Amino acid sequence: MNLIEVQSLNHPGVEVFSTLTEAQLRNSLEPSKGIFIAESPKVIQVALNAGYKPLSLMCEQKHIIGDAASIIKQCGDIPVYTGSRELLATLTGYTLTRGVLCAMQRPTPKTIEETCKDAHRIVVIDGVVDTTNIGAIFRSAAALGIDAVLLTPSSCDPLNRRAVRVSMGSVFLVPWTWLEKPIFSLKEMGFRTVAMALTNKSVPLDYPPLKKEDKLAIIMGTEGDGLSDSVIENADYVVRIPMSHQVDSLNVAAASAVAFWELRK
Repeated sequence: MNLIEVQSLNHPGVEVFSTLTEAQLRNSLEPSKGIFIAESPKVIQVALNAGYKPLSLMCEQKHIIGDAASIIKQCGDIPVYTGSRELLATLTGYTLTRGVLCAMQRPTPKTIEETCKDAHRIVVIDGVVDTTNIGAIFRSAAALGIDAVLLTPSSCDPLNRRAVRVSMGSVFLVPWTWLEKPIFSLKEMGFRTVAMALTNKSVPLDYPPLKKEDKLAIIMGTEGDGLSDSVIENADYVVRIPMSHQVDSLNVAAASAVAFWELRK
């Protein structure tokens, strides 16, 4: 065990947990050097089981032989930074993590073809920027039979620290990548596109032909304005969730869960 006790958050190596921003961790200029932070023993274990590479750990002293013991054993000889609870509690969000943080190497992004290989139900996250919503959508996708997730460049990073935490590690369970091409290009891969939107031509979510489609790409839009007119116009289906009590829409994360369940293969 490469145990390193720190007395200050300025200790070399600790900056990945204490001072680097999400943009600095992501390192878009050199993706191969990108890092993300996984929080809590359960989430870290999911990442390890999925093959993600740990780079360093941070936990308070009591967790070395407690909650973090099995994780430390699996991680080999990487640095394990430790300190008093009073010191580590000054880290943003540390008290929410059950006391264990792990810096992990970002994976090499997959191609769309690799990500969607053998997929029958995928979700396209278009312009969703709230980290909580991203994490919740991934959790629902993993639980409700979505085979892959594609995100437009205007969407939030799924490996954002809060998104990972909210997803409870589900971001490690579902294949995902960035969709740099227009959404309607998915039709070339055999997907019929489903735009979740309220329009005059929207069909209800339980519209029978939807269940008969072999390959569906469910498009979820941004929290404020929803999907753009061009995305809606180019979709094979425009679908709404029937509502009661004059409620017109659901939060994008809640709507995704309903859509995933109803449209499951």
